[in-house]
Amino acid sequence: MTERQLTLRAARHLHLAAQGLLHRPRRKPKAADILPTIQRMSLLQIDTINVVARSPYLVLFSRLGAYPPSWLDDALSRGELMEYWAHEACFLPRSDFPLVRHRMLAPHKMGWKYHQGWMDEYAEDIAAMKAHIAEKGPVRSADFSHPRKGESGWWEWKPHKRHLEGLFTAGEVMVVARRNFQRVYDLTERVMPHWDDKTDALTQAQAEEVMLENSARSLGIFRPQWLADYYRLRQPDLAALMSRWQEAGMVLAVNVESLGEMWVHASLSPQLDLALAGKLKATHSAVLSPFDPVVWDRKRAEQLFDFTYRLECYTPARKRQYGYFVLPLLHRGGIVGRMDSKMHRRDGVLEIFSLYLEDGVRITQHLESGLIQAINNFARWQGANRIKLGQVAEKLFIQQRRGWEIDADR
Repeated sequence: MTERQLTLRAARHLHLAAQGLLHRPRRKPKAADILPTIQRMSLLQIDTINVVARSPYLVLFSRLGAYPPSWLDDALSRGELMEYWAHEACFLPRSDFPLVRHRMLAPHKMGWKYHQGWMDEYAEDIAAMKAHIAEKGPVRSADFSHPRKGESGWWEWKPHKRHLEGLFTAGEVMVVARRNFQRVYDLTERVMPHWDDKTDALTQAQAEEVMLENSARSLGIFRPQWLADYYRLRQPDLAALMSRWQEAGMVLAVNVESLGEMWVHASLSPQLDLALAGKLKATHSAVLSPFDPVVWDRKRAEQLFDFTYRLECYTPARKRQYGYFVLPLLHRGGIVGRMDSKMHRRDGVLEIFSLYLEDGVRITQHLESGLIQAINNFARWQGANRIKLGQVAEKLFIQQRRGWEIDADR
């Protein structure tokens, strides 16, 4: 039993502090905020579902408030960010290229993400594609995907998307931009002209040590078993790792109500002092992405927030419990509910099909006002003029259940 005793609520607050979700944004966001926000999380997972906002843009909105989504694209184009397989497909700081280079150099270890048989079978075509990029510059798979009958050219009929994805996983091309969310690829040797695998690359062990340290910092407070999932690593020798980190002063042991021994990253020492004194408060209410780092590890979300989540977009409609693409709702340190919604961009309407509160969540004025503000802010950022409400939690938003539509402009 450690001397530092924390409530479960305080532990949640420490995690949200590390993630940048404890307090409401205190100023308008700036384009320069994109990189440090991603650095704080270490990774920004990419997902293409566009029922509302695409996930990476929503994750940033939850932390920054209303910002132009083009800022993320611009940060990639400026070379501040890169894309690669980390938790899953992720944006990460370009400076973290050394952390994932060992994966690129051993693509056969990447499972379904790389098919050596395919790359061997189409080796000549893939070499021709690389020569095309070298001569003509960056390309999208869409540049080769619309052949016209009777025209010549090797690129008119070969499966270029799969070629490019193989080259991407093998680190021979990198994503240098997104156009309408489509990847734009260029040769890695042109993107990273000064990189030398012989002198600059980290070993797998060295890279994974840094990944684990990043995971601990971005989680803020953690059980050792949570660390490996962040970058999809194999579980290390946790006892030895914690002993080494504790000796180096990198982590502090705490005892958390109902969860037992946990560890706090030393960068959160000021917030830990406040938490121990009962003075670390959460003020933020926000709509979250299902792929937000706070909830992407479903077991962690259940243990820390008592929030059980399953993505149901691939489940037949009749078997869904909550909806197609359900967004968790954060309110003052807790995940208090979830909503299934869709943005009708042509009509300027955010339609909320259903909204549920978690078991045990009490309806209060603070809860109602916090969620209304969070949903309004989200709708306004999405360009909605109004919100259409369907089924909602029993006794929640009485006026809305009677047909009142939230004005996204107020």
